[in-house]
Amino acid sequence: MRAKDLINYMIPPLRLEDDISKCMKWMEELRVPQLPVLSEGIFVGFLSEETIFNLDKAYEKIQDYELSAVSCIVQENQHYYDVVRLAYENHSSLVAVISENEYKGVISVQDVIEAYAKTASVNLPGGIIVISLKQIDYSLSEISRLVESEGYKILSSYVMTDLADSAIIRLTLKLNKEDLGPIDATFIRFGYKVEDQFSNKPKDGNDKERLDMLMKYLNLS
Repeated sequence: MRAKDLINYMIPPLRLEDDISKCMKWMEELRVPQLPVLSEGIFVGFLSEETIFNLDKAYEKIQDYELSAVSCIVQENQHYYDVVRLAYENHSSLVAVISENEYKGVISVQDVIEAYAKTASVNLPGGIIVISLKQIDYSLSEISRLVESEGYKILSSYVMTDLADSAIIRLTLKLNKEDLGPIDATFIRFGYKVEDQFSNKPKDGNDKERLDMLMKYLNLS
């Protein structure tokens, strides 16, 4: 999915010469914490309600306020993963989309979450297992071989570096079966550390609680 497919055309851009009252009205009507700002059709940053309310003095024009996330921009053909990365790095709820230098619109983080929630891997039934391993030992082809040897298929995967040790990665796998017992044993037998697992067949109350929390998150996403 490309950035241009996620543009939210309900969120309009402001201009530097606009009155701050216009900005406040739009934020209230659209229920957004920030809005994009253009200068002669070029994106120059976002104005956030936090910036407005944290100042002792209220300015009349938008051009008098300091803009944020000026580099929170993606080209229209970039993957939506880049949208998530930029939003995270800039602590922004919006990401501007451009074609070369021409402003095309913005994507909200909520738009990305909703799009992700509609992907097949999220909606298809199955279990989720999280394993950790040394980054140097990571081989998705080898892990896929182990998974398929037990009759499972990987529907999606996600890799995240361990915050406590950059040499360790945590691999989250969405599999096509809810009974994770066999693959859990296989991973352990081949030296992988199983960090967590989620399925509709929890072994105890704690497992069920974690499952309910995960499913609630996915349904809200």
